[in-house]
Amino acid sequence: MTRFEISQTDDTHVVLGKLTSPYGVKGWLKVYSYTSPMDSILEYPEWWVRQGETLKRISIVQGRRQGKGLVVQLEGVDDRSAAEALAQTDILMPKGALPALSDDEYYWHELEGMAVFTQAGERLGRVSYLFETGANDVMVVRGDSESIDKRERLLPFLPDDVIIEISSQEGRMVVDWDPEF
Repeated sequence: MTRFEISQTDDTHVVLGKLTSPYGVKGWLKVYSYTSPMDSILEYPEWWVRQGETLKRISIVQGRRQGKGLVVQLEGVDDRSAAEALAQTDILMPKGALPALSDDEYYWHELEGMAVFTQAGERLGRVSYLFETGANDVMVVRGDSESIDKRERLLPFLPDDVIIEISSQEGRMVVDWDPEF
């Protein structure tokens, strides 16, 4: 199983990253990418950006790695003040535009919200979110009204070791995990 770090924003779009701040005086912007690897966000020729409640489609003129991050030049953003107007906006993509995955691959937004059960059928809660640690990804499972308790658990996302089964159709996963841990 492979994971792709993209967070869900609504039923039709996912957040790929964020335009953080202007870079230079010619309208370039720094980009914080939620994709893995981070520069795969540049493979999409168009993004949607959210300003308030408005979604706006914008084309990428060019983008590249800059130091430890990414910078991008967007169509129609030709000076620093235009870049400042887009700073701190989310970069979105329609879910239908994401590449299809094989049966053993999942986008993180597909796992978020899934009910998590032990092999014995005990409900631990729902996947709240996932994060990277370097060694492996970690799922944050929060107890809910139907779970055995209200605890928050950190489960390593280790397919075939901890993660036994994922059913996207049923919105549930089975894990090999001691509920006392």
